[in-house]
Order: sequence, then structure tokens, then C-alpha cells
Amino acid sequence: MSHSENMSPSESENKKSAYDFWERLYVPELVKGLAITTGHFLRNLWSEHDKNPEVLDRKSRMVTVEYPEQCVPYPLGYRGIHRLVPREDGKPRCVACYMCATACPSQCIYIEAGEYPYDDEEAASRVIEKYPAVFVIDELRCIVCGLCVEACPKDAIRMDHAEPMGSIARQHTLPALERKPFIYAKERLLAGAPAVHESDPWQHRKASEEPVGIHKEAHTRIGESH
Repeated sequence: MSHSENMSPSESENKKSAYDFWERLYVPELVKGLAITTGHFLRNLWSEHDKNPEVLDRKSRMVTVEYPEQCVPYPLGYRGIHRLVPREDGKPRCVACYMCATACPSQCIYIEAGEYPYDDEEAASRVIEKYPAVFVIDELRCIVCGLCVEACPKDAIRMDHAEPMGSIARQHTLPALERKPFIYAKERLLAGAPAVHESDPWQHRKASEEPVGIHKEAHTRIGESH
């Protein structure tokens, strides 16, 4: 049996009271905390800084990442800033179906639909018909859940944002001192490499006319007889 188990109830109570007394003074615990903080400070001040991006593989005792001068690479599955995926002609793949805005739990997506002219020069535009005339995301309201990406039927929105003239780089929302920079309009969101899929409707027909050979089932309105 241990020494604490051999102690009588009165001795155990006296020892507990002594601990409670020193803890209520706060000074000893405060000194302990400052000692730990000072030790880390001195170690980081005088230790050699290993700049290996893999923090766990660093050789030195100092593992602090000097952000923003030094950044840790994000994993492939990281949900970064939104972007609208373009078609090969540079126009957004978005068809303004509002599914992303409907699925968004924080209501940070605002869309206004427009219509391509029926005689548009681009075949893809004649087939799609609708496009987002206005597409705005408030990154301050976004909770980075990714539901908008999952809801989109056209692979038109992703969260691997790329600057308009740069390559795709997963990143978080950049800091700012005002609210305006966090409001991402369509022109800023439309970035990155275009995406093409075999299921794209403009790969199979040239315009939005009704396809030939589609069987229509007979239906009856409520209150009408056959």
C-alpha cells in the first residue's frame, strides 16, 4: 500500500488544506507558469531555427512557424477560398441554379441569374441558357463547410482558390482591416484552370432546342379525368 493510503483521514485533510492554501495564494502557481513561459522564450531566442516545412521532422528544438513569412503547406483536402470554375471559353460553368445558395447554412452566397441570347456565338452558352449575372460570396459569413461544393451539379464552384493570373494554391481567406475585401465578386472568384467533363451538355448538342426522341409520359391535372 502507498503512503497516501496509510494516512488517516485527519492527516489527509490537513495535507489537502495545505495544498489549497498555497493554491489560493496564486503566487507559487504564477511563478511556475512564468518559469515555463520564460524557458520557451529563451529556447526560441537562442536556438537555431530549422525551416523545414514539415514541422514534425525538424531537427532543432525550435518548431515555431514564423507566419506569414513562413507558411506550412496545406494538404490536398484543405478547404480554402472559393473559386468559380471557368469553361474553356473563360465563362463560368455556373448555370445559376441557386443550389449552392440554397444549401449554404450561413447564407453567404448571393446570386442573380441572367440569360444568354439564343443566338450566342458560343455553343456552350446556347445550351446552358442561364448564367450568374451577379455572384457574390461573403467570406466573413462563410463557415467553410463545403456544402456549396457538394451541392453544385456542374462542378462550377470549388474551394481551392487561385489568383486570376496565378496557379491554383490552396489558401485561407487573407486578412484585411475592412469588410469590403472579404466580399468576393464574380470577377475575383472566376479563376484557375478550366474544367471539362464528358457529361457537359454542350458536348452533345449545339443549342437548347428540344432533343429528338424523348418519350413524354401522359399526365393528368388534378381534378381532370382521363
